[in-house]
Amino acid sequence: MNYRNLGNTGLKVSEIGLGCEGFAENQCKNTKLLLDAAQEYGVNYIDLYTSNPQVRTSVGDALKGRREKFILQSHICSVWKNGQYKRSRDMGEVKAGMEEMLKLLQTDYIDVGMIHYVDSMEDWKEIENGPVLPYVQELKQKGIIHHIGLSSHNPRVALEAIQRGGIKVLMFSVNPCYDLQPASEDVNALWDDKNYETHLVNMDAERQELYETCQRMGVGITVMKAFGGGDLLDAALSPAGKALTANQCLHYALTRPGVATVLAGAHSVEQLQESVAYESATEEEKDYALAFASFPNISWEGHCMYCSHCAPCPKQIDVASVTKFLNLSKAQGSVPETVREHYEVLSHYAGECIQCGACESRCPFRVSIMENMKQAAEVFGK
Repeated sequence: MNYRNLGNTGLKVSEIGLGCEGFAENQCKNTKLLLDAAQEYGVNYIDLYTSNPQVRTSVGDALKGRREKFILQSHICSVWKNGQYKRSRDMGEVKAGMEEMLKLLQTDYIDVGMIHYVDSMEDWKEIENGPVLPYVQELKQKGIIHHIGLSSHNPRVALEAIQRGGIKVLMFSVNPCYDLQPASEDVNALWDDKNYETHLVNMDAERQELYETCQRMGVGITVMKAFGGGDLLDAALSPAGKALTANQCLHYALTRPGVATVLAGAHSVEQLQESVAYESATEEEKDYALAFASFPNISWEGHCMYCSHCAPCPKQIDVASVTKFLNLSKAQGSVPETVREHYEVLSHYAGECIQCGACESRCPFRVSIMENMKQAAEVFGK
């Protein structure tokens, strides 16, 4: 298992994480089976968005004697009322839900406390200016949560929240179909078939800005919906009109700026194994570029996907990394010191480009790579 920094939190997380979708199955007996398998495979990051008390109890029981083996991302404002899940901003319900969470999980701390499901700007303003955010900050000061996170499907809202500071982890939906959709306060728009009826071209600019801003600010992204609820794995259901493999979906998400871990939903140990198999997959099995280039409903023309099909460069320039650093600088309007430091340690620089065009002849997306190298040489001075 490979491990990545979760932004600037100081946590090292497995790049394949575990969602909790399958925990409730078989009267919650599935929870221990999945946690046992996760520990065996080196998966150390778990998301627990559900407020179902049976699930939380099963997780608490499964964590006995090994709490420190896992990094737990659990959701504040996700409560259980009248026998069902509810997203709440009512402080009485929120505080009671937090106390119940700790009790059922049999722990005195949560590694990442997620402010749950913030998809509208009005909701974010209510959280920021009302009692919810101060309460979450108080939990952090007391050491009850170690880092503050926020979950969202709306890039505009997520960007506003992280730019305000204090949010150190963002749980966000990342996949090659949703990334083409503009910001919306209706999460259902992401998978609504009518929003894919016209020919879509290139990533939504606000999503691109969000990922690059997270990278620059050291906010770690934990990915949900990498498989689009399974739709992307089925040609009949995929908005792109063509099926992808699990490895391709995982690789796409893991090559976006800022991403630390993909929370793979698993309803069985076998499904978790399929996601973990990414770690030993070949580059050909992970490669998504040619599949994307052949999508009948979607075009990524002119947009660098960091897929490295441009390689090898006769001057050994890491074109994908140079382009990523260039885009990060463009998004900021200047060169952040961290980006400059990463650029400086590259073995070869953009200024070494001889403009031979070999990279462009191999690019599935017809990116103007030679122009990017010129711009990077001007921006970074090398």
